This record gives sequence, C-alpha cells and structure tokens, in this order.
Amino acid sequence: MAEYRPLVANSDSDSEDYESAVETTPMQSQNSYTDQSRGGGGEGEGGAGGEDNNNKEGRRKEKWQNLAAYWFLGLTNNFAYVVMLSAAHDILSRNFTPHDHVMYGNGTSNNTNPRDCNIMSTGAILLADIIPSLVIKIIAPFFVLHVHFRVSLVVVLGSASFLLVGLATSRMMAIFGVICAAAGAGLGETTLLAYSANFHRDVVSTWSSGTGGAGVFGAISYAGLTSAGLTPRSTVLLMLIVPAIMGLSFWVLLQHPDQTKCFRRCMRGNGRQEEEEEERSILDTTDLHPSLSFRQKMSVVPSLLKYMVPVALVYVAEYVINQGLMELIYFPDDNAWLNHHEQYRWYQVMYQVGVLVSRSSVNCFTIYHIWKMSVLQWLNLVLFLTCAIYWWISSIWLVFLLIFWEGLLGGAAYVNTFYRISQEVDINHKEFAMGITSMSDSLGVTLAGFIAIPLHNVICKLPV
Repeated sequence: MAEYRPLVANSDSDSEDYESAVETTPMQSQNSYTDQSRGGGGEGEGGAGGEDNNNKEGRRKEKWQNLAAYWFLGLTNNFAYVVMLSAAHDILSRNFTPHDHVMYGNGTSNNTNPRDCNIMSTGAILLADIIPSLVIKIIAPFFVLHVHFRVSLVVVLGSASFLLVGLATSRMMAIFGVICAAAGAGLGETTLLAYSANFHRDVVSTWSSGTGGAGVFGAISYAGLTSAGLTPRSTVLLMLIVPAIMGLSFWVLLQHPDQTKCFRRCMRGNGRQEEEEEERSILDTTDLHPSLSFRQKMSVVPSLLKYMVPVALVYVAEYVINQGLMELIYFPDDNAWLNHHEQYRWYQVMYQVGVLVSRSSVNCFTIYHIWKMSVLQWLNLVLFLTCAIYWWISSIWLVFLLIFWEGLLGGAAYVNTFYRISQEVDINHKEFAMGITSMSDSLGVTLAGFIAIPLHNVICKLPV
C-alpha cells in the first residue's frame, strides 16, 4: 500500500498559521479530494465561510486529539519497561522468587558485608529489559508490517509481561516477563515514532513527554503501592490495565491517515463507489512519499550518526549509574523509614521525575548541542562511582537531588535528538530516521548493562 508524505511543519510559521491550516495531514488531503469529487466546487449550502469555520474547528479538534493520543501512547508504551526496572531489586530477591535467592549482605547467610548486595546485579534485569528491544529496533525499520498489526503485538507483549512477572514461580519466569516488556517497548517505539511522520511535528514532543510520564507514573505507582502494603506480585498484576489504555489511545483517540483504515471499510462493504474513490486518491499520492529501498536506507544511516552517537553516550553513563551503581548507594541509618528495597524504588522515582521534566521542555527551549549532555552525564558517572565505593555522601536527600539531575540530562538528550530530526532531516528520510535513531539509546543501555554487571560484582567485594 502506498505511503503518504509525512506532515511537515514550517519552522518559521506561528501557531496561528497552524490553527488555520494544520499543515494539511494525509487524511485531510484525501478527505478534501473526496469532498470535491462528490460536492463540486465548494459553493454548497451555508456558503464557503461556514465551511471554512467548520473545517478549521475540525482540524483544531483533530490536532489536539492526536497530541493527546501520542502522549498516552508514549506513557503506555514505556510503562512496563519502567516498572520492570523499578522492580529489578525485587525480581532478584525473595519478593518474586522466594525459593531461588541468595544475598551477600545483611539478613542472609553472608552478613559480613554491609553493602547488602544481591548476588546478581540489577544490570542483569537491565539486559533482559533492553536486548530484545534493541534487536527489534535494529530490524524493524527495514521490514514493512501494517501499523495496526504492530501495535496489536505491542499490546499483547505488554499484557504478557505483567502476567508472567506477576505470576512468576521462578526467577527465570520473571525474567522472561521482563523480556516481553522489552520486546513490546522496542517495537512500540520504532513503530510509533516512524508513524509520527504522518502527523504534525508536535506529536514528537507529546510522545517524549508521555514516555517521561511513563517513568514517573510507573516508578511512583510501583513504589507507592508496595510501600502501602501491596506485594510486588499484586502490584504488577494491577498494571494490566495499561496495555488496554494503549489500545484505546491508538484505535479510538488517534485520528489515523485514511490509508491505514482501508481494511475496515472494505470489511464493512460500504459499496464499490467508496472503494474506487479511496483507491483513486491513494494512487494519486503514491509518488509523494516513496518507500526507500534497503540500499537507500543504508546510505542514509551515516548522516544520522550526529544524532545517534551523542544520545547513545548519554545513555551508557546514565544506565551504568541506574543499574550498576544506584543499588550500591545504600544508607543503613535510614532503614527505620526506608529499607534497602524502598531506597532503590524511590531512587528510580526521582530519576523518572527528572526525565519527565526535561522531556516535556522541548517546546520551551531547544538544546542543539547534545554532546554537552554527554559530557555532563559522564561526570555524573564518576561522581556516583566514587560514592558507591567510598560512601562519602552522608545524606540520602543529596543523592535524590543528584539522581534528579541525572534524569534531567537523559530526558533532554532524548527529546532534543528527535525534535532536531523532525526539523532537520529530509522529508523522504524522516520516517526511517525516526525509527533507526530510536535504537541508539538502546545500544547505549545495552552496553551499560554489560558494564554494570562486572562493576557491581567488583564493588560488592570491596570493604566499606
């Protein structure tokens, strides 16, 4: 089926211009063609002025529906991924696998080391939560599958992840659930970012804000519900509502370009005339947004490295901190109000709050030099590494603040990278660029997971 030219925004136009024209989307172009073929030149009842007002109001409503839909899609796509990272310390402990856990630290058979380390780093959960996502992000942009089928698969994988982790009877069953969450998040991100090329560029901003919201709501809901007395198992099972919300956002709230709805109308059998009109309008636009061949896609990749490399470096440092060092920064004196598990959960909350704030900021200010955030994040890594080894920070509140700052940098790198692509990349390459660049953060996270595991093991053997 032919693809349509993505929505393109004039960077010099103001919001009022957009309100009156809404950068005519593919769906609107096709509807306009159909209206003209049925109704003639535009001098119908009520006059052209009335039609213009109605069209303007309709376009404004469509704009806000799509912005809201992409926010919810970002939220629900990343929710399971975030919950699995927040639950990493629990997945590796007795909460999920009561008969399959050993610890080096306090309260176990080896209580000589006050670091209270799990025998396995949370980096192992990170790898299970990212490698499937990375594989899918690498291969998905090169294969064409209907967007509705892809999103259906994302919903199924998200549901399976919560069920497997919530009902886990062994550590391996729980980790397989984490893998399902990773696969769903990866497929959802590359699919929906590529699909965003059919809409106004602001959906990239609301998508990024939604993914930041997933971090906050995912981390807070898990930490809050478990602190309130629910078991991790029950908490995870309650979150099965999230994939359902994703389905409603995509199939009910989002206003799709008409070519993605063809199979619905054909199945309803609304008559040959409508099918012919739709077929004719699709054929008229086949040359507007041609599909790229595999060779063409590969030739585009080098020009995207200026976006991919800096954000990947940010994520390497960021996730070495999150999954290699964060669980080792432990305050035994605060056990009266936050035990080790709870400290780790609230670290994740502070990180996700920082991510949400920065991912929601691109419409307020734009950062074009992503490499600066790479440098700052690696300085953070050095700071957290020394803290994990020497425990020289005496206040958990200072650690909360530093983790918030770390989240700000990571979220800003992500949203500004994709915002720049939406503005700078050639229109015919934009859809592919969005999809393939989404794998750069996964590459960084994967590398961080492989670094985090041995780093965790070395530090756990050190005296305090």
